[in-house]
Amino acid sequence: MPIYVDADACPVKDEVYRVARRHEARVFVVANAPLFTPQDALIELVVVRGGFDAADDWIAERVGVEDVAITADIPLAERCLKAGARVLSPRGRPFTEDAIGDAMATRALMDMLRQSGEAAGGPAPFSKVDRSRFLSKLDEALHAIRRTRR
Repeated sequence: MPIYVDADACPVKDEVYRVARRHEARVFVVANAPLFTPQDALIELVVVRGGFDAADDWIAERVGVEDVAITADIPLAERCLKAGARVLSPRGRPFTEDAIGDAMATRALMDMLRQSGEAAGGPAPFSKVDRSRFLSKLDEALHAIRRTRR
């Protein structure tokens, strides 16, 4: 029951480690540059060189059914869902097969609006509520995977 973390800008890595230890789940922290990770047999840092989407490609090539992916990257979330994984944003919002098409369309629209100067700014600041929701949803996802194994 591995957890793959798209780690370069992930604000909940410590929370992932805490929940993973409780569930004895392996964590792959995938990044484009070296990051601090705790010394733990369950946690592996994977530094991927080779371009902008190299870390995403590494995750997408390995993630599968009964795995969890943590990412804010909507195209990566779509790829992970197609592989059968459960996917969570760092804010604790699950990506689902039913909603990923809308998320991709909204992403494309917002990108177009930003490029035309119609929209500016980014997401709201990360909050304690986001962190709490993430912890809860990651725990739920791991419990659900355990139930399907039985």
